[in-house]
Amino acid sequence: MSKAIPEPVTRLIEAFSSLPGIGPKTASRLTYYLLRAPDKLTLTLADALQNLKSQTMLCSVCFNITVENPCPICSDARRDHRLIAAVEEPLDVLALERTGTYDGLYHVLHGAISPVNGIGPDDLKIRELVQRVVEGDVVEVIVATNPGMEGDATAMYVQRQLEGKGAKVTRLARGLPVGGDLEYVDAVTLMRALQGRSEM
Repeated sequence: MSKAIPEPVTRLIEAFSSLPGIGPKTASRLTYYLLRAPDKLTLTLADALQNLKSQTMLCSVCFNITVENPCPICSDARRDHRLIAAVEEPLDVLALERTGTYDGLYHVLHGAISPVNGIGPDDLKIRELVQRVVEGDVVEVIVATNPGMEGDATAMYVQRQLEGKGAKVTRLARGLPVGGDLEYVDAVTLMRALQGRSEM
C-alpha cells in the first residue's frame, strides 16, 4: 500500500481483503466508510467481532456454532432425536430451519471431501456422525450436502460409512440446482427437496 495511507487503515483494508468475497476495492470502501462512521458503530462492530470468537463454540453433539453446550437444537426435547440431517456448514442449518418443516437434529460436517483442496474424510466430522448413529437411537440420516461433485462424493462416503449401522440413509431430492449452495436456496425449493428425499 501507499505510504500516503496510514498503517492502521492499511491493516484494516488487508484484513477485509482476506475475507471471502471481498476484494481490495470493497475492502477500501468498507474501511473508509468506518472512518467516517459514528464512533458507536465502529465500537459496536469491534465488540461484535471480539465476542464472535470469545463467546461461541462448537456444540459437542452436532458441531454447530453455539453459545451453550449442547446447543439449543440438540437439547430440545420436542425435536425428533431419531432423525439427523448431515450438512456441510452451519449456514446450511439455518437454511433448513427456514423451511419450518424439519424437526430433527443436525450434524455439521464442516466441509466436503475435496482432494483438489486437500480435504479428506478425516478432516470432516464424519467419524463423529457414525459414532452418533452407533451410540444413539437414530433411525434415519438425511445427507443434506450441496449438490455437485464434492457434495456427492461426501454423500457417497457417508453412506458407505453408515452401511449396516442400523439407520436408513437418505439424500435430499434433486430439486436443488447442481453446483448451488444450500444457504442460497429459497425455502420452498428446500422444503420440497426435504419432502422428496429418497433412500441412497
